Amino acid sequence: MIKILEVIIQKIKGDSSYKFEKKIAFSAILNILYLRFFQLLKGVIYKLTPCNFKGLTFIGRKVKIDFKGSVSSGKNLILNDNVYINGLSIKGIRFGENCTVGRDAVLQSTGVIKNIGEGINIGSNTAIGARNFLSGQGGIKIGRDVIMGPDIRIFSENHNFLSNDVIIKNQGESRKGVEIGNNCWIGANSTILDGVKIGDNTVIAAGSVVTKSFPKGVVIGGLPAKIIKNLGDYSE
Repeated sequence: MIKILEVIIQKIKGDSSYKFEKKIAFSAILNILYLRFFQLLKGVIYKLTPCNFKGLTFIGRKVKIDFKGSVSSGKNLILNDNVYINGLSIKGIRFGENCTVGRDAVLQSTGVIKNIGEGINIGSNTAIGARNFLSGQGGIKIGRDVIMGPDIRIFSENHNFLSNDVIIKNQGESRKGVEIGNNCWIGANSTILDGVKIGDNTVIAAGSVVTKSFPKGVVIGGLPAKIIKNLGDYSE
């Protein structure tokens, strides 16, 4: 029975290497599949309304999507409980295939209507962690196969504040955007600020505050983050 379930999931995910953990009880597997079934059922009902979600879509409890016409995905999108997505932006919010968004995560691209944001683009096989906050006003691009721990914050906009004669909220914003490469691991409680570009195959240690860009193949960490280890050369 487990083998049959593995084959089914391998077909759905397009991953022939997918296997259940041998130590997990069969009853636990059934419980997980039971929860996923009802998420899938909600996804089917959701897709009866106009939307841009392809393939299977799994939607948890209390998921809210505003401006859903600007939100799109490839096959097998999982939105866990209490996720909030606001698609209002120039380029919208786009998910690749086999993406997961952890519970209580927030993805939004516009803070004020008078200055609509750029949007968020998330590559295939990437997992957004629980309670992550992605603010895509200046544009956020996340690559393929990225792992994101819980409580991560990404900001792609800064407030201007240099004038003493004008209150800060009326001085406007600067936007450079954030880019994260493929095959990166972002540790829990990390913060990534506007203008940062992270190369492929990079690890960001938990609790880091990333204020500048880094090349591929490194481990970074600290406040502010700096290179603490070189992982060697990686081919493109």
